[in-house]
Amino acid sequence: MTALRTSMDEAGGRRSRSVVDHAYAGASAEVVTDHGTSLRLPVGRWCGDADEGDHRLFVDRCSGFTLDIGCGPGRLAGALTRRKVPALGIDISAEAVRLARGRGAPALRLDVFDRVPGVGTWHHALLADGNIGIGGDPVRLLRRIGALVRAGGTVLAEVEPAGVGLSVQRLRVRVGERTSEPFAWARLGLDALAGVVAAAGMRVLRLHEHGGRYVVELERAESEREGP
Repeated sequence: MTALRTSMDEAGGRRSRSVVDHAYAGASAEVVTDHGTSLRLPVGRWCGDADEGDHRLFVDRCSGFTLDIGCGPGRLAGALTRRKVPALGIDISAEAVRLARGRGAPALRLDVFDRVPGVGTWHHALLADGNIGIGGDPVRLLRRIGALVRAGGTVLAEVEPAGVGLSVQRLRVRVGERTSEPFAWARLGLDALAGVVAAAGMRVLRLHEHGGRYVVELERAESEREGP
């Protein structure tokens, strides 16, 4: 969920960005639904180093130019950089980009729907920590990412267990007395994966599991690929 900023930028502009920037600066943060339920955001984990699950599910599966979408403080982009795998993190939070660069990860303050460098040339694209939910429309998001990766490139997207299905919520981020504007966020479970992937013009290569986390490895379907 490190890319909450992307959805919030579309919905709430500078106010929303500043709320999340405060969280990355060390303030306790939670996400609040329209129904009033709340969940503490694991900002501390996002700001930490990549763990064994991160390596097995993401880092170990990247061997070429990798785009980390909603990179947050650069946990994955930093791990890739330390392995000499060329990587770029993108995020619209200025504080997240600052932290990512501070750990040696190249990072730009960009929305995934902005003019991202290297369109059509990325070997891998990452959607970790629930970032498949960006914008509340996984089909639109995957179509966009399909245009960013090269033919034969892969998308590694973290999804939820079977039973979650596909749902869209209106969320806010709260830091102390400051609350962001509402923004759309999707949840995608394994049981709804096939329909979303097909609608996005992609196909499943593999499903990876570690420690209760699920990552699906995708590529553009044959009909969506460019010529040789």
